[in-house]
Amino acid sequence: MTSAVELRGTGVVPGIAYAPAIWTAPRPQLPEHSPNIPEEAREAELAKFQAAAAAVSSRLSQRASHATGVAANVLEANASMASDKGWHKAIAKKMKTGVPAHLAVARVTDEFVVMFEKVGGLMAERTTDLKDIRDRVIAELLGKPEPGVPTPEVPSILLADDLAPADTAGLDPSMVIGLVTELGGPTSHTAIISRQLGIPCIVAVDNLHSLEAGEMLLVNGEAGTIQTGVDATEAEALVKADEERREAIRTWRGPAVLADGTPVDVLANVQDGAGAARASASQAQGIGLFRTELCFLSSENEPEVKEQARIYRDVIGAFPGKKVVVRTLDAGSDKPLKFANFDEEENPAMGVRGIRIAAGQPSILTNQLDAIKAASDGKATWVMAPMIATVQEAQDFAEQCRARGLKPGIMVEVPAVAVQAEKFLQYVEFMSIGTNDLTQYTMAADRMSPKLANLTNPWQPAVLELIAMTAAAGQKTGKPVGVCGEAAAAPYLACVLVGMGVTSLSMAVAAIPAVGVQLAKVTLDQCQQAAQAALAAEDAAGAAEAARKVLVGA
Repeated sequence: MTSAVELRGTGVVPGIAYAPAIWTAPRPQLPEHSPNIPEEAREAELAKFQAAAAAVSSRLSQRASHATGVAANVLEANASMASDKGWHKAIAKKMKTGVPAHLAVARVTDEFVVMFEKVGGLMAERTTDLKDIRDRVIAELLGKPEPGVPTPEVPSILLADDLAPADTAGLDPSMVIGLVTELGGPTSHTAIISRQLGIPCIVAVDNLHSLEAGEMLLVNGEAGTIQTGVDATEAEALVKADEERREAIRTWRGPAVLADGTPVDVLANVQDGAGAARASASQAQGIGLFRTELCFLSSENEPEVKEQARIYRDVIGAFPGKKVVVRTLDAGSDKPLKFANFDEEENPAMGVRGIRIAAGQPSILTNQLDAIKAASDGKATWVMAPMIATVQEAQDFAEQCRARGLKPGIMVEVPAVAVQAEKFLQYVEFMSIGTNDLTQYTMAADRMSPKLANLTNPWQPAVLELIAMTAAAGQKTGKPVGVCGEAAAAPYLACVLVGMGVTSLSMAVAAIPAVGVQLAKVTLDQCQQAAQAALAAEDAAGAAEAARKVLVGA
């Protein structure tokens, strides 16, 4: 390679792309002078706003009808946001005082954004969606082109401050072959949809605006690097090697096994029966995480035991005779449930969430356990509780599970559990490490904050140390310790986890083949050496590079 300028961010979707840069179209600028609307014209102005919002909602719904999976769900959710009654009511109220439609949309949205950011978590992340709806409606009102992703003439690398899910979901992966944003994080919608589309993606890149449209870029989604001034021949060789890797992933059929024949238990993360059905048609060997709370995000009241059992039976039945791990409601923080989370909290991520809800509302937990028992049809379904922090909590939960013939386990998200894992394993049958929350709590960094993406990187040595301690406790007690967070879906990190003694890896179905291909290239001894190398590093970048060198033999 020739001398190159290099920018770094957080790589969230592996892959290498070499192409010219394009920038997203700018948001519409509000007119400098916007006189108040006279009283006799206000009804017409309100109708103008309503028509613009309806047009935006309709276009997003149409895109959703042509999309699949996560992309379709996100587009439909954004279409609903454009017609949200609360947003419309606040805008109409402001317009009654004579504020023009475009200014009312802008001002009300700013107020909502401040409110969402105060709540934090998933609500704060939704501000990107809301700003996107604002810009689309304002553009419609002003008769300007819709902001967002331009249609590239040649395969290109898309650059943006941030991308709304509506933009990411509509990308053509044959023309947008790489994605780089200044904001965003590993768990953002941009990252999730990019994984589904197979587009190399890097987020949280400083100084991104130093790159110009048309500039040739080499993007490495695994390393999190963007380079300019790269020799074209060498760049194309790297792209070709990456294409061969992708072809190996496309044709991989499993099962997951290391090069020395050591089997690896690779499972799927799901949120409903449809997801479980898709997982059963993949190479997944079972379900390592069933996120039950995602079934009830729109429920005003707690679902009855029979209704819950029907939903759970669809998931458990998708893998007859195989491992299915059901997580009890992880409500609160970024996933509040109307029937469970009543009080606003200053710091909901550290507040009453997960198992803590049962302290004040025990019937929510007991009803759910009864429903899981009913759905299990006599099988010993694996059930785990989120946000366990004390041994007594684990003991109480385990007793309730065993009383119903269920196999009790706990999530390892709170560092207190990792440092005393052996004590907890006296009372439960298994542990599953949620690396997203474990990282956030270990590094004291909100996992939704793009400014802290470097701290919420699961390669952080302190996080790896806690995972290793937990896995060691599992080996000593002879009980399984899995990983179900995003770390399991990162191919090199998956090898490191196996090397630490983690007994199962659970991930989104789309991530399984890439992990399976990488596991097949290495032996258990290499995995163990990579784990030791990563643990000896002083920072996340050093840990990732040290492990990579061991795993690729370079």
